[in-house]
Amino acid sequence: MTLSKLRHFLAVTGLALAVIYASAAGLTGSVVLDAPVAAQTKGAVPGNFSGSQSDAELWRAIRKGVSGTSNMQDPRAATLVQSEGDSWRAFKNGPLSQFGGWAMAAILVILVIFRLVRGQVKVDSGLSGQTIERFNALERATHWLTASSFIVLGLSGLNVMYGKYVLLPILGPGAFASLTYYGKLAHNYLGFAFMVGIALMFVMWVRHNLLDKTDFNWIAHGGGLLTKGDHPPAKKFNFGQKCIFWIVVLGGVTLSLSGLALLFPYEITPWSKTFAVLNIFGFGLSTELTPLMETQISVLWHSAVAMGMIAVIIAHIYIGTPLGMEGAIDAVASGQVDVNWVKEHHSLWADEVGTPGSISGGGEQPAE
Repeated sequence: MTLSKLRHFLAVTGLALAVIYASAAGLTGSVVLDAPVAAQTKGAVPGNFSGSQSDAELWRAIRKGVSGTSNMQDPRAATLVQSEGDSWRAFKNGPLSQFGGWAMAAILVILVIFRLVRGQVKVDSGLSGQTIERFNALERATHWLTASSFIVLGLSGLNVMYGKYVLLPILGPGAFASLTYYGKLAHNYLGFAFMVGIALMFVMWVRHNLLDKTDFNWIAHGGGLLTKGDHPPAKKFNFGQKCIFWIVVLGGVTLSLSGLALLFPYEITPWSKTFAVLNIFGFGLSTELTPLMETQISVLWHSAVAMGMIAVIIAHIYIGTPLGMEGAIDAVASGQVDVNWVKEHHSLWADEVGTPGSISGGGEQPAE
């Protein structure tokens, strides 16, 4: 009985010593347990199993983008952390986000001040009851295709940028996650509808949106928006509307290109070639961009242009509604605008088409 207990004790003791030895060998990296003490290594990691420097120094170097060695053919595989990514994130969530918020807040303040000072821009001579066709069915459909898709794109994009700060506390995680998911799907697919609208707008209206000498007079008068009774001559589109046209077309094109680069990352990489062209004019931009860096630049550009366009479109929506201008909404609603409205805001075009009277359908129609 005593011999049996002794054997049991020796077996347990031997197993314990084996576990202790295995642990010590693993920690020291030596089967003879001869690792020097930490005080003798001057801060080096004992056993060199994690490198010859402390963990803090190691990760500091990795954070700065230091490259090691790799057997992979891609030389970038030797870089564990893309240091530029953290700078990108900080800029996107910091200055860029603040710029968008201040831009939209500024335009809203300006519009409130304009409304309080100027009020609604009315037809000074009053509505005549006679109308003229300003936009046909195809033109109105193009306007609403572009406008409706842009509104959904803008709202879903703003949700990505600011939703977690504004909507998440209100809706809760579940509802916010669903809204963001379906908003992203709508953003991805309605982007193509927006591209079609931009193309149609350009084809139909580009000839009416070229600058001419009448625009300089319109600018000198502030478009007649600042003074009641002041109506500078204008053609089918005045200078302000021409600015909106080119902002939407050019901004829409660059939004579309950067959006496609985000939809198809690593396949569409436009920035290296773009920077090479800009460098011809002395910009000195780096053209050695990885596919990941291309995607990051696309995110920044897409966000900045979109927020700028949203701010401009807010002003466009205001002046096009009854809140901002009497009779303006009829142009894209029924297509028929009051003759007196045309004479005051687009007098040169009114002379060109031959007002008063309706030129659509042969008869006069009441203003809507």
